[in-house]
Amino acid sequence: MSTVKHERLEAQIQKALSEIIMREVKDPNVGFVTITEVELTRDLSFLKVYIHFLGADNRESAGLKSLDKAKGFIRTELGKKVSMRKLPEISFHIDESMEYGQHIEDLLGSLKK
Repeated sequence: MSTVKHERLEAQIQKALSEIIMREVKDPNVGFVTITEVELTRDLSFLKVYIHFLGADNRESAGLKSLDKAKGFIRTELGKKVSMRKLPEISFHIDESMEYGQHIEDLLGSLKK
């Protein structure tokens, strides 16, 4: 699969997943979640979804557990929105890049002083 086609498919999956989680997953533990990135393997069999929860740190663990519980439902709904021959296995991961970026900003700020 060409790189452009692969990236387009990832973008389509990311948009569909955000709509599914926002509108169709009814678990209150999920709360407000942002999908920051999706990584689809070249053979289209595994999908890593990086997410960021707004709010307290304890929301992350409860939200991640809720998304893991709803994985089958999310995968089924994804199949309805994105046409693929085989649906990938989904795994959710907490995106820590925002915290890491803030840490780098703090380090750079302390160097300026």
